[in-house]
Amino acid sequence: MEDLAHASGASVRTIRGYQDRGLLPTPERRGRANVYRQAHLTRLRQIADLLDRGYTLASIKELLEAWDAGRGLGGVLGLVAEVHGPWTDEEAARITRRELDTRFGGSQDDEAVAEAVELGVLERVPGRDDEFLVPSPQELSVAVELYAAGVPLPAISAHLRELRGQVEHIASRFLEFTTEHVFARYLEHRPPTDSDAAEAASLVRRLRPLAQQTVDAELARAMRTFATRHLHHHLGSGETELDETGPRPVPLPARTIQAVRELVGEENVTAFVSAAAEREVQTRTLDRITPSTVKRNKVDEST
Repeated sequence: MEDLAHASGASVRTIRGYQDRGLLPTPERRGRANVYRQAHLTRLRQIADLLDRGYTLASIKELLEAWDAGRGLGGVLGLVAEVHGPWTDEEAARITRRELDTRFGGSQDDEAVAEAVELGVLERVPGRDDEFLVPSPQELSVAVELYAAGVPLPAISAHLRELRGQVEHIASRFLEFTTEHVFARYLEHRPPTDSDAAEAASLVRRLRPLAQQTVDAELARAMRTFATRHLHHHLGSGETELDETGPRPVPLPARTIQAVRELVGEENVTAFVSAAAEREVQTRTLDRITPSTVKRNKVDEST
């Protein structure tokens, strides 16, 4: 076991824990010694890889049991790799603190850097206090251009937080949509069969760019529409006023939508949310009116 721990990088205690959970095959008994082979080392590496991808030990056990039962694991691991792979062609870059300060006007702002690290715009490089990893150079470039145009760094961070919440809502809805109409049939078995998982992975590759293409097209359409309206509005033209009467999309957390869906069904989600919002507005309106009415009645009674 010590040799297996050395070769795999796992501790002896971890290996014993995996054995107790049934995640590792029983070693061959040779006299008073337990003999571990290449299969055990391969299994440990598979477990480590799945843990890195966010799987729990319970779900890993299901996958491995399916593989041991002859259902195959190659397709499942291929699907996992496809989903966890990069969803953009953009490559990460590195930037030094001096370069970063230069791009933002030459002044040092430790608070802004800490905010960027918290948001994931920058990632610290272990052992290099003066260097950062930039997961999305395009996103950093946008911040640089906005700052050069006069937008304060705190406003840029706040806008990114707001935008991120809205984009995460879009991503969640797209995943729910494709799962319901495309992937549900491949995920009926837990874990899916090897062939179903392989076909699902192929579909992920094909559908991967669709979300971004759709958002790009819709964002371009919306920007054209609203930029025109804002231009007319600020130039004082009465031909096109900002439309404040029509319906507006409001992002809601995915867990809220799911709770409403379970309560009233998919077809009634929009009506329920609208009715709930209208009821809350009416209640708050009544609350504002009530105090003044009560005071007036008290005055009338005293006279």
